[in-house]
Amino acid sequence: MNTFQFLTPSTLEEALALLHEHGDDAKVMAGGTALVIMLKQRLLVPDVVISLDRVPGLADIAVEQHRLHLGGLVTHRRAEQALPVREHVPVLADTYHQVATIRIRNVATVAGSLAHADPNQDPPITLLALDAQVRIQSAAGQRDVALSDFFTDYYETVLEPEDLVTGVHLPLPEPHSGSAYCKFLPRSADDYATVGVAASVRINPDTGAAEDCRIAMGCVGVTPLRAREAEAMVRGQVRTEELVREAGAAAKVATDPISDTRGSAAYKRDMAGVFVRRALDQAWQNAQATVS
Repeated sequence: MNTFQFLTPSTLEEALALLHEHGDDAKVMAGGTALVIMLKQRLLVPDVVISLDRVPGLADIAVEQHRLHLGGLVTHRRAEQALPVREHVPVLADTYHQVATIRIRNVATVAGSLAHADPNQDPPITLLALDAQVRIQSAAGQRDVALSDFFTDYYETVLEPEDLVTGVHLPLPEPHSGSAYCKFLPRSADDYATVGVAASVRINPDTGAAEDCRIAMGCVGVTPLRAREAEAMVRGQVRTEELVREAGAAAKVATDPISDTRGSAAYKRDMAGVFVRRALDQAWQNAQATVS
C-alpha cells in the first residue's frame, strides 16, 4: 500500500472543498469495504484519501413526499433493519439482508456500493428495478441522476472527480404493487452471485393485468441491466405460466455475461432466464396479495 494523506473533514462543505482541491488525486472513503482492498492490492494509488466518517447528516433515512430517502452513509445493516425501509419498501430491506455477511453489512454503505459500481452487487439491482435516483453533490451544486443512467461501464459511473454521492431516493410503491429479489449463490454468502434479479409489478386490481413492470438483472453484464423487452411483454397482460416463461427467455437476450469461477457465460445467461421467471412470479404474486 502506498503512502497517502488521510483527511477527515467534519462537514459536508469541507469534504466537497477537499474534493475540489485535490480532484483526480483523491479517493473518498465511506465504509471502506472495497476501497481498502483495492489500496492493499495497489489497484488504486491515490495521494489523498478523504474519509466521510465524521461528516454529519449523511446517515439519515426519511420518507418525504412519497419517496424513501437513504443517506449515503447508511450502512447495509441499517437499511436492512430500518422500520421505514421494511414498512414501505420491504424488497429493499430484503435485498440488503442478502448482501454477504453481517460483518460486511455493518460497514458497507449505500453510497459506497453505488460509487464502487461493481455489477455483481445486490442493492443496485433492486434499486434499478425500483426506479431509484442517485443524489450527487459537488462544490458546484447538487443534481439527481437516474440509476439507469448512473452506471456507464465496469466499475465506471457518471461521477466526476469532484462529485460525492450523498444518498439515493426512490418512489414508494404504488397501490397493488409487488416486488421481489432473487439470486443464486454458487458458494458461500461471502461470494458474489452467479446471477441476481429484481422485479417489480403493478397490477390492475379489477383485471389482474400488469399496468407496469420493471425487471433488473445483475452479474450478467458490465453494469446492472434492465430487461426491457421482457418488461414490454408483461405490461397489459395477465399472469400465465407461458407469459412468465416467455419473459424469462426474452430477458436472456439482454445479457452479456463473462465466464468466471461462478459459471460460464452460457450458464449465466440461462440462469438469468430462470431467475427472471422466479422474481417476476414472486413479484406478481405479491402484487395480487394486495388486492382485497
